[in-house]
Amino acid sequence: MKDTVQPLLEEYKIGNLQLKNRVVMASLTRGRATNPGLVPTPLMASYYAQRASAGLILSEGTWLSPKAIGFINVPGIFTQEQIDGWKLVTKAVHDKGGLIFSQLGHIGSASHPDFLNGALPAGPSAINPQTRSFTPEGFKDTLTPRELTVAEIKQTIQDYKQAAKNAKEAGFDGVEVHAQAGMLIPQFLSLATNQRNDMYGGSIENRARIVFEILDAITEIWDSTRVAIKFAPVALSHVGIMTPDKETVPMFQYILKKLSDYNLAYLHIAGPAEDLSGTPVEVLQNNYFSHFRQHYKGRLMANLGFTQESGNAILREGTADLVSFGEPFIANPDLVTRFKYNLPLSEGNRDTYYSGEENGYTDYPEAVYDVVQ
Repeated sequence: MKDTVQPLLEEYKIGNLQLKNRVVMASLTRGRATNPGLVPTPLMASYYAQRASAGLILSEGTWLSPKAIGFINVPGIFTQEQIDGWKLVTKAVHDKGGLIFSQLGHIGSASHPDFLNGALPAGPSAINPQTRSFTPEGFKDTLTPRELTVAEIKQTIQDYKQAAKNAKEAGFDGVEVHAQAGMLIPQFLSLATNQRNDMYGGSIENRARIVFEILDAITEIWDSTRVAIKFAPVALSHVGIMTPDKETVPMFQYILKKLSDYNLAYLHIAGPAEDLSGTPVEVLQNNYFSHFRQHYKGRLMANLGFTQESGNAILREGTADLVSFGEPFIANPDLVTRFKYNLPLSEGNRDTYYSGEENGYTDYPEAVYDVVQ
């Protein structure tokens, strides 16, 4: 089948980075760092290299410090061994002509003592987020954490900065701050988990303060056009008590207005997997991404289980500049080629999403097809 012009396949420029297309591989936790040091492996390098035809690859969420950990077999970027492991990954992607950002994650109060040598996890307030942590012994309920001191918050911000520095040393093309539902940053934004009465609690401005202090620290290391942030503002499930509240919409309007001055690589927004009717964010039900486009002046990346058709549609209407795809990239390392020639997509094996070494990881074949000239 002949190639047809699709917005997804158009080149796109971010700062001085030239993307081959507007198809982004979203961060996907795959649980293949099955070693005590949580070090990226040659197998992981192969996996990412297979998918280098994406305009941009976002690494799996990566722990930025030992205190950030909250899920088994997820790699870190806080030791030299981990940095060296990531060098294999970035070189493999670059050798295939791809670009890759590191997604920096911290799980905060949703961690578990099993990851912290028996110590309690810490968060904005001593409030149990009421989620579950995937520990070496299986899923365990979260506990009531201890409240971070201001000094510890300042140190955490420096940990983000150091991780960004490590990502640069590892050869990444930029970094994305992981601020999706359930992580440390949303714990500060949520009224349910942040009941502080200091400079990091109370008002919208105070609860959002950590977002901008982290970005300010990272942009001391990277040009702002190599720095991004990802939010899932209206997650309703799998996040315990951190569901949208009466201040979610004004909170993000404040964040978007302030972020507009940062000239970031992009703002990455994950959409709702559920109906928003009857929730405090019902107003976003029918205009979700256009609401964020309206309030944010920079580049916008959309994520919401997009298909080839819906991805092209949101780009055509100008509501987003880039579209990220998660699950389709698992079983379709050549996703961009399949979009180009309108080929059917393969289905992934869910049993191997988070374990199995190469099985269900690097053994998905590329499509076989004839190109009609």
